[in-house]
Amino acid sequence: MTATGEDHVTARGGPWWWARRRSAVLDVSLAVVSALECALEGIPFARDAGIPVAAGVVFGLLAGSVLLVRRRWPIAVVLVSIAITPAEMGFLMGIVGLYTLAAAELPRRIIGSLAGMSLVGTLIVTFVKTQQDMSRGDLEIGDWFVPFAAITMSLGFTAPPVLLGLYVGARRRLMESLRERADSLERELQLLAERAEERAEWARNEERTRIAREMHDVVAHRVSLMVVHAAALQAVARKDPEKAVKNAALVGDMGRQALTELREMLGVLRSGGDGPSREPSVPASVAASASASVPLAAVGVAAAAAASRAADDEGPCLAEIEELVGQSAAAGMVVALSVEGDVRSYAPLVEQTAYRVVQEALTNVHKHAAGAKTYVRLAHRVSEIAMQVENEPPEEAASSARLPSGGNGLVGMRERVSALGGVFVSGPTDAGGFRVSAVIPAS
Repeated sequence: MTATGEDHVTARGGPWWWARRRSAVLDVSLAVVSALECALEGIPFARDAGIPVAAGVVFGLLAGSVLLVRRRWPIAVVLVSIAITPAEMGFLMGIVGLYTLAAAELPRRIIGSLAGMSLVGTLIVTFVKTQQDMSRGDLEIGDWFVPFAAITMSLGFTAPPVLLGLYVGARRRLMESLRERADSLERELQLLAERAEERAEWARNEERTRIAREMHDVVAHRVSLMVVHAAALQAVARKDPEKAVKNAALVGDMGRQALTELREMLGVLRSGGDGPSREPSVPASVAASASASVPLAAVGVAAAAAASRAADDEGPCLAEIEELVGQSAAAGMVVALSVEGDVRSYAPLVEQTAYRVVQEALTNVHKHAAGAKTYVRLAHRVSEIAMQVENEPPEEAASSARLPSGGNGLVGMRERVSALGGVFVSGPTDAGGFRVSAVIPAS
């Protein structure tokens, strides 16, 4: 709620029907003044009516005090003022009552009717009183003065308070509508801020997941191969020195490749986009504190670009799958690659996704089925590309590299394939092995 709305609510501390204490004080003061006025005017009224003066004074006090309820019952106040108009009393009550009536939330026909009744009553009383004064000789003016005085007096006592009341009422309604509109706008802004925060939190989570997936895809495969080669190196170091030297060289190559890819990714994350991904560069002062100032969305995009190396021909593609299979074979895996259909090129993101699926599936075989024979199948179809990596049950005597698993590989593959509108299926086979299958639209 806005500050104006809070002031409007906290100000409601007056007694009974008054919204504020000062309004109650004002109405009590007006009622006292009106009662005294009517009491004084009740003295000549009592004499002219032939009743005791005390009765006229009491009548004036009671009639004038009705102004106390002008905010609660404005119609009653105006009716009382009209009723006592023939007694020539209640002028203050009539003016204040008409003002309150016009400013109140009442239909215009009621305001117009009561204002017209007050106008006619004042007109008649003034006309009669002026004519009596002229007949007694108190006024020696032409006959034109009687209607002129009656019209002038009636309009003077009726029109100004009614017009002022209409203006104040319209202004009050305008202020209330503006206050309600401000409150509504603030609520909408608050709702929009909450939704924006929810979207920002969702985007942060998405980017964290994306960064984690890219880091996993880039580093996990090569590190897994390094661990496998290291285990093989430990096993043959004394029995076959030549093979040990070969495995050591492979471990070194894998480590250098993993460091190179990791360096590329971290370099892009630190600079906000410099590097092979060709993202827009940022100033050096910003790059120095990129971890605190680069938006998470930009970091995610940079990480994905660095991880997948989508620019130009540096990114992984289907043509590199044979090399990928060869690396696994060099690590001791018995793996066979078969390609069906006419080989052709696809969109970079499609080829990268297909490569990552095969890469992660082979990594899982190294982790969980060391020594198992593996089949990699790639099918080029008319409107899609399909890939499948299936391994047989591992041999019981096969050595295990004891590679840790975070359970993110299959999740990452499914997310990648689903993002392109493809289908991903994984699960154990009837023979006790494991199968990973994916179908990705060609465009």
